[in-house]
Amino acid sequence: MTWHDVAREDSFEEDVPKVVQVGEDRVAVFRLEDGFYAISDICTHEYALLSDGFCEDGKVECPLHQACFDIRSGKALDEPAEIDLATYPTRVEGGVVQFRL
Repeated sequence: MTWHDVAREDSFEEDVPKVVQVGEDRVAVFRLEDGFYAISDICTHEYALLSDGFCEDGKVECPLHQACFDIRSGKALDEPAEIDLATYPTRVEGGVVQFRL
């Protein structure tokens, strides 16, 4: 597993994800009030980019069919999604936010 740089910690806005593509994996990294969280950027119901969806109160809504996911745990909260998202560990090193894939 490798740590991947996302962006400087001070460049993040709360609830506005930054997206990193690593090979075939697309990861959205969010800054919430209690830290940084990295999740798969692809909805598990049907292909849609969650980074294009609405984010509020630690949840992100799929822009295609409005399925909601918990950003901290990846848990699918609303139908039509039934499969949880992959989540990835995050850290801040030297002022740079990273996730491990």
